[in-house]
Amino acid sequence: MNRIKFSKGEQRKFLDSIIEKTNSPSLRGLLQFGLSIKYSTLKNYYNESRFIGERLFNELIEISGISKASLSFETVKSNWGQIKGGKIGKR
Repeated sequence: MNRIKFSKGEQRKFLDSIIEKTNSPSLRGLLQFGLSIKYSTLKNYYNESRFIGERLFNELIEISGISKASLSFETVKSNWGQIKGGKIGKR
């Protein structure tokens, strides 16, 4: 499963726009749409401490009706952080 990488600050703006488009009262309100993730994981995505998974990204796009063409993002492999951590740990 790939991850979606936004530039700094853009992931939070993306989730804010999802909240606005779906008329949810808050971040927790997005869970009423049948998302299969925990609230704490959603908070990590909002705080930009984790990249959003591609499947969740596609679900959020589908729920809100935002077009992918209007967003600027990059797709990275799921083991992206493992590779980076492994290179740092070799020192």
